[in-house]
Amino acid sequence: MFVLGDLLIGLGRVLGMLLNLYMWVVIARAVLSWVRPDPYNPIVRFVNNLVDPVTYRISRILPTRVGMVDISPIILIAIIWFLQEFLVRVVVDFGTHLR
Repeated sequence: MFVLGDLLIGLGRVLGMLLNLYMWVVIARAVLSWVRPDPYNPIVRFVNNLVDPVTYRISRILPTRVGMVDISPIILIAIIWFLQEFLVRVVVDFGTHLR
């Protein structure tokens, strides 16, 4: 059973790192929206392709416009933070319990 526990602990840590990386990509997308970069830049397109589908779905579910400001990246960061605090911790704790 300790192998499964170690696997779950590792999976939880990797999931936590991926969520942290995605949160930084969301922050980068928000900063890029302030400076109006070249939309044909491959890095800008990559960041937009990672974040925009998720923020679009959030905008379809919740009203995210507050005046001229779109708060969907803030909502997405809150969701990521919740997943880091809840889901990752549950997976790691369950793996620790199986050890």
